[in-house]
Amino acid sequence: QSVVGAGQLYVMGEANGPPNVAGYTSTAPAAVPFPEVTSAWREDRKNVTLLPPRKLPAESRYADLIEARQRTLGSMDLAAQVRLPTGCSEEEWLAFNTVDLFNELNLLVGAISDMCTEHTCPTMSAGSFGWQWADGDKVKTPQPLSAPKYMEKLLVWVESQLADETFLPVQPGQPFLPNFKKGIKVIYKRLFRIYAHVFHTHFKAMVDSDADAHLNHSFKHFVYFVKEFDLIEESELEPMADLINLLMRKRDAEASAGGAVSP
Repeated sequence: QSVVGAGQLYVMGEANGPPNVAGYTSTAPAAVPFPEVTSAWREDRKNVTLLPPRKLPAESRYADLIEARQRTLGSMDLAAQVRLPTGCSEEEWLAFNTVDLFNELNLLVGAISDMCTEHTCPTMSAGSFGWQWADGDKVKTPQPLSAPKYMEKLLVWVESQLADETFLPVQPGQPFLPNFKKGIKVIYKRLFRIYAHVFHTHFKAMVDSDADAHLNHSFKHFVYFVKEFDLIEESELEPMADLINLLMRKRDAEASAGGAVSP
């Protein structure tokens, strides 16, 4: 099994067995550079999303953000992309980006459906970590599910949250609920588990499909955004702690070297 590091591909020696609780070993004999992002795999798989992609209405409170994203797409590094723009409320920025990140994970889950099955993944796990499904509403007692069933229920649940205009208001002037950020944090905590499962269980298959660079870029974007707004507790990130630490060290090093756009 292999894992993507900060700009390199680190290969775990098979003699080490599965990842330990801390995450990944650093006994790699070699490091292979890879590009920051590739769009070919995403384009090939864009029609295999598990659920229909969500779109914020062009004529909504998010119109300026939609226009700005289209105008600046690809012109900023990820560290700059995730920062709160001047004049935008944190709630609107969280809502806007959460829709995008949901669509990204919706694509990922649909694209791995041929490799992540009831047979290959009978539990939702990432190395020594595992999760059972409960949404706190319709399902209050945690249920053991296979990984594909867990991810399907998770995405359906997130989609229902994002479609609820009481939770994620679309019209200008409509207030966000006082507990909006608390609800967003629950969404991110759960969505993170998809990345954790894919990296721990399916990374070799992603490499074989030439999808590893896209996966790395997608996770890097997710982590930068989560860290920028403190959306997930450190204890919840433990399954990917080593990789996250690598990404954050790289981000900080680039910022110190002047590689990041100043806020």
